[in-house]
Amino acid sequence: MAPPKGKGKAAAKKKKEPSSRIQYTMRIVESATCAVCKTPCARGMRYLEKMSEPGAVGKGVPCILTRKQIH
Repeated sequence: MAPPKGKGKAAAKKKKEPSSRIQYTMRIVESATCAVCKTPCARGMRYLEKMSEPGAVGKGVPCILTRKQIH
């Protein structure tokens, strides 16, 4: 019979290495922000066109201008 879990010798846990790949985060903006943007991007303009249709429901779009590096 195997010993119950959680008792006995503790298994050695491996430490997680930080990824060598740089990760970024972007702020989610709505169509009103894209409409007044000084440097419009293709993604924002597509979203603005989509949201200008009657009855459109959206959750926002990531803005490349707000990209920040995660440490």
